[in-house]
Amino acid sequence: MKYIILIMDGAADRPLRQLGGKTPLCVAKKEHIDYLAERGRCGLFKTIPENFSTCSGVANLSILGYDPLKYFQGRGVLEAAAMGIQLEDTDVAFRCNTICITEDGKIKNHSAGHISSEEAEVLIEEANKKIGSDKVVFYPGVSYRHLLVLKGGYSPDVECFPPHDYVGHPYKELLVKPKNTEAVRTAELLNNLIEDSREFLERHPVNTKRKKEGKDIANMLWPWSPGKRPQMELFSERFGIKGAVVSAVDLIKGIGIYCGFDVIEVKGATGLYNTNYEGKADACVDALNGYDLVYVHVEATDEAGHEGNLKLKIQCIEDFDKRLVGNILPRIDIKNTVIAVLPDHYTPVETGAHSSEPVPFLIYHPLLPPDNVKSFDEESCSSGVYGLCEGDDFINLVIGRR
Repeated sequence: MKYIILIMDGAADRPLRQLGGKTPLCVAKKEHIDYLAERGRCGLFKTIPENFSTCSGVANLSILGYDPLKYFQGRGVLEAAAMGIQLEDTDVAFRCNTICITEDGKIKNHSAGHISSEEAEVLIEEANKKIGSDKVVFYPGVSYRHLLVLKGGYSPDVECFPPHDYVGHPYKELLVKPKNTEAVRTAELLNNLIEDSREFLERHPVNTKRKKEGKDIANMLWPWSPGKRPQMELFSERFGIKGAVVSAVDLIKGIGIYCGFDVIEVKGATGLYNTNYEGKADACVDALNGYDLVYVHVEATDEAGHEGNLKLKIQCIEDFDKRLVGNILPRIDIKNTVIAVLPDHYTPVETGAHSSEPVPFLIYHPLLPPDNVKSFDEESCSSGVYGLCEGDDFINLVIGRR
């Protein structure tokens, strides 16, 4: 048997007044996903443990059956793995966004207007020159997503605030806080880096040019989600299954690498609404020739949710259905393939922030009879035969262990 897991990042949402009390998944045209829901079995899956971070890293670890309470050590270490950066046991890694701050000191957006990777790389190089050292190293990533590594005995026990969850808030209220006395030095260093970054980024030619073009500028570096390198059992050792991951996002690639999956790169995969859906479909179909399981992740729906852009979120769901799922189904042996579809978490357009409600999921298994669910959305899946799942329930259902 072959296995495909398709992730619509942040696609789940709450009922919206402007949609007549329905959600984007309810109103979006998604004939291929609904086709699978009608022929498969559905349920809800609590991907975020109670009172825990609503980060995509947590949710995707849960989907793959890794307890985030044990294995989640922050986004930074996962993204470091995807970037090929070898961390020492004493290193602390942080995701580091280039963000846009308004003149009155509020977070305008978490992405500096989705700055290009080329522009951001210049700014990260400048950061290493201005505020970096042998103990403080910045690594450029994709668009606004970068990495900060602290070397030499710094602590991961600091409270950081994900910028995408605090758009419109004064940044000074969100500066890093130590969780214990051992972390005071780390918090002070990080807050100095944040403040110092604004000094040189405001005046940098990249931002001067962006401002003239009417674009948001990247005038602050924002570290968050700290952690040290985790030790994870390989997916193949747990389940005897060889896997591959397809994603534009370093966080997801990093999870795949720690799981022992191979990463398949797709040209034109952006992490936004303009990502190469067709290329990801091609990669998925081709990968089934050499792998047992292919994990395909699309970020676009999540970014639309963070922007509070309802129209775009619906479009991204429809593109996922037509351009990804619709390109995969006719080209695989559906009688020998288990297919699962789900969001990793909620990203409600009304808040623009991740939330922890259980997400809808479907599993099409060619050897199992369907339940009574006819369409894929939050309410419909709540009446599915699988009920509410937690922990490693989902992955065991996918691979037939439960």
